[in-house]
Amino acid sequence: MLGFISKIFVWWKDATPGTLLTISSRGGKLVGKDEFGNKYYEEKGVTGPDGNKRRWVIYNGYADASRVPSDWHGWMHHTFEHPPTEAPLKRQTWEKDHHPNLTGTVHAYRPSGSLARAEDRQAASGDYEAWKPE
Repeated sequence: MLGFISKIFVWWKDATPGTLLTISSRGGKLVGKDEFGNKYYEEKGVTGPDGNKRRWVIYNGYADASRVPSDWHGWMHHTFEHPPTEAPLKRQTWEKDHHPNLTGTVHAYRPSGSLARAEDRQAASGDYEAWKPE
């Protein structure tokens, strides 16, 4: 019962009933999942005014667009015709793994001297002289 209630009111953790209804009414076809557990869908047969089928993602956990890897992002925006499950992108040797944007979370980068850190700020160097009005 609690799971059903959370689906109605907690939109940021999973697909809402409206999204699930959209998937079923538009004939959404599951195309694949990424390494983060996000699920990617595409409309069956119907095309929009631009000639493209509608594509969307159901996030695994918190809904944040930075959690979509670049290969799936390209497919979602019709840059690639085939999803990465059918035609994976060739990874270059210099490419790093995808990481979501952590800004605004407790895991965000906070350099030394940041007000968000509990430690003391580094001492100013000796060539700094505070301005004093005359």
